[in-house]
Amino acid sequence: MMSTTENIQGSYKLAARVKDYFQLIKFTLSFTVVFSCVVCYLLAPDITYNLKMVILLFVAGMLVTGSANAINQAVEKDTDAVMKRTGKRPVADGRMSQQEAYGFALIAGIAGVLMMWHFFNIESALLSAFSLFLYAYIYTPLKKVNSIAVLVGAFPGALPCLIGWVAGTGEFTAGGWILFGIQFLWQFPHFWAIAWVAHNDYSRAGFKLLPADKGPTKFTALQTVMYSVLMIPVGILPYSFHISGNLSLWIVLAANLFMVFQSLRLYREMDVKAARRVMFSSYIYLPIVLLALLVDKINA
Repeated sequence: MMSTTENIQGSYKLAARVKDYFQLIKFTLSFTVVFSCVVCYLLAPDITYNLKMVILLFVAGMLVTGSANAINQAVEKDTDAVMKRTGKRPVADGRMSQQEAYGFALIAGIAGVLMMWHFFNIESALLSAFSLFLYAYIYTPLKKVNSIAVLVGAFPGALPCLIGWVAGTGEFTAGGWILFGIQFLWQFPHFWAIAWVAHNDYSRAGFKLLPADKGPTKFTALQTVMYSVLMIPVGILPYSFHISGNLSLWIVLAANLFMVFQSLRLYREMDVKAARRVMFSSYIYLPIVLLALLVDKINA
């Protein structure tokens, strides 16, 4: 029989392994991505809250997103290892082999796509597979080549909104593209603020993620302002297309104006503190906007 000490050691090892897999799938990031997918599914016409379907969509989304993130970490093993913010990830730190990460990614990705197909529809399944491929095999290697990677990465970053809508409707209708557009534009001020704050770390790893080759510049700040401004008219479209009502229109407008304000402060102040304000503002922007749209959904 195993001793108490051996049982405790086994429990610690299991807990550490579970923690490694949470890091491998970037659980917090994946949760945010899947959250937007679920909300956009619930925003689809004729879809009402069903706990079983929400859980199935959440699990499928976590599997697909986790697969993409696992591939990302396997590919970026060496670059993650030289960055302070990523050096303790399981593959980069040597606690997990690249082969194990790839194996998990393969199983999780196939399982997630098949779940989307079986429980929802083939359109959402194919879109999920495309999003995974685009993130893992196009965006990830492009990060070291050119800052256009941010534009490319914004597509798989926004596709969860369209996936959720298509999962609910089976169609690529205007509502899904509007929700896609909101998250697509949001990613630019969000990601450039992160890249500004972590510029030294990213540069050390050879990543080219800011729109200016010389690092954080007025041009970068101006781009952040530009995309924040573009979010205003797109934020009006859910009201215009009768997806949500008058209350959410004003909440979304206020959130967009706040993002413009923080981006203008970055342009004026040009420092990490201002970039961090944009970053944290973007973190709270998305759940506020999506939940406002959902609470104020028009059931036509």
